[in-house]
Parts: sequence; structure tokens; C-alpha cells
Amino acid sequence: MTSPRVASPTASNSAAVPAALTLASASPRRRDLLAQICVTPDDIDPANIDEMPRANETPRAYVFRMAVEKARAVAARRPADLVLAADTVVAAGRRILPKAEEAAAARACLELISGRSHRVYTGVALAVPGGAVRTRVVETRVKVARLDPAAIDAYLDCDEWRGKAGGYAIQGRFAAHVVSIIGSYSNVVGLPLHETANLLRGAPHEGDAGDVGA
Repeated sequence: MTSPRVASPTASNSAAVPAALTLASASPRRRDLLAQICVTPDDIDPANIDEMPRANETPRAYVFRMAVEKARAVAARRPADLVLAADTVVAAGRRILPKAEEAAAARACLELISGRSHRVYTGVALAVPGGAVRTRVVETRVKVARLDPAAIDAYLDCDEWRGKAGGYAIQGRFAAHVVSIIGSYSNVVGLPLHETANLLRGAPHEGDAGDVGA
């Protein structure tokens, strides 16, 4: 399957009509993850919405809201499409860590998660023609080894942290500092594949050569 689409009835024909899949994200990591389960979006259309957390909003509630709002924003301009959206955060307790764009921010994140466990949350939303939005929220617990200043300096020198939630990329050099994970690995990368595949499996689309992940 290379082009996911959802069945949608037309006014003149009750037979299922497949709809294009649009990914509401510019993340190359999410495109790569989808490729692992043999899914290729028909188009990429980032939502570009306000992503500011609300006062006292928990990480779980935040990723759920973001995924739904992103899906709805793109579906509003592509009502005939199947729209897949996601949002991932790294959280220390109730604190949502930033996507580190500067070394100082990445260092602060790494110092905070050093020698302790934190959680990664991803909200996934699938908007289908007709207005319905199907959702999942996935949580993974990640335990990080104690990082001394030299280890942090060495990691910051590699630059893979830039633009990453929590200041690290588990799929890169930072894997050497991960003691254990409980839950979905792909969730930490940016898209929980098992849950995403289940959402898509209920939405057949043009170009299907079989089940998602086949």
C-alpha cells in the first residue's frame, strides 16, 4: 500500500469512494515512520496553528488537543481528504519540555532528564470526510542514565538535538544514554506506529495493496 485513502459515499453512488491521505506535519521523521508501515501520504500540508499550552494543561491533554486541532485545521481546507495529524512532547512530571533550538535550551533539558525517568506523549488524530475525528494518545516512559557535563557537551556538539522535543533524538547518538523504555519506541521518535496503523486500517484508501504494514 502506497497511498492511504478512506472510503466515503457520494450523493449519487452509495459505493465507497476512496479519499486521499494528507499528512498534517512537515516532520521528515513522521514521513519516515509511515514509510516503515508502507504508508505514503498523497500530500503534506502542515497545520501551522497556535501551539501554546493552556494554563495548567497536562502533557496528555495538550497533545490530544494539538492533534485534534491540527487535523481539523487541515481538514477544513481539504474536506474530502483523510487527514493524519500528530503532536509529540517530552514531559518531566507535568512540565512540557521545549523543542530545543538553542544549545542553552537543550542543555537545560538534558540536565533535567539526567539520571531519571521522563515520559513522552504523542496525540494522533485522523480526520475523515464527514467531520469525524478518530484519536489516540500514547505514553512511553524513558529512563536516562546520569549525564555528566562532559557527556552533555559531547552530545551538544553533534547538533542532532536541534529542533527536538526535550533536546534529544532517541534514534541518534542519544540512544547510548537511554537505560530503558517502557512502551512504544516509535512514539518517542514522533509517531506511535501500532496505534497509527490501527487508525488507518479502518480507513481504506486508493492505492491499497493490502493491510497497513503488510
